[in-house]
Amino acid sequence: MRIGELAERAGTSTRTIRYYEQHGLVRPGRSANGYRVFDEQELEIVRKIRALLELGFDLVDARPFVTCLRSGHRSGDECPESVESLQAKLAEIDEAIDKLSTARQQLSARIRAVADTPPKCEFSL
Repeated sequence: MRIGELAERAGTSTRTIRYYEQHGLVRPGRSANGYRVFDEQELEIVRKIRALLELGFDLVDARPFVTCLRSGHRSGDECPESVESLQAKLAEIDEAIDKLSTARQQLSARIRAVADTPPKCEFSL
């Protein structure tokens, strides 16, 4: 398939496909007339990259998954480097949740403290 079809089937743009290619994640073949051509594996790789980006991974983080897919694994998640990357992202998310939870508790406490005292400010227009 050509780049336009790949982009359409993957739900992205041709510009994005070229960007992934520049980063060495997508590898097109070339037709006799020099057009980029892609096979079904490249489609799966683009879909995987997009799914990872939606989870907060960046292109560098996606590399182990692409390597895993290219080595013949079905999802790209089962190679040791991919599992390590998944675990690191989960730890990062857990840390963010903890920070947000602490901030939420502090804000709730401030709101409760204000709710228990009469207002000291008067507004006039």
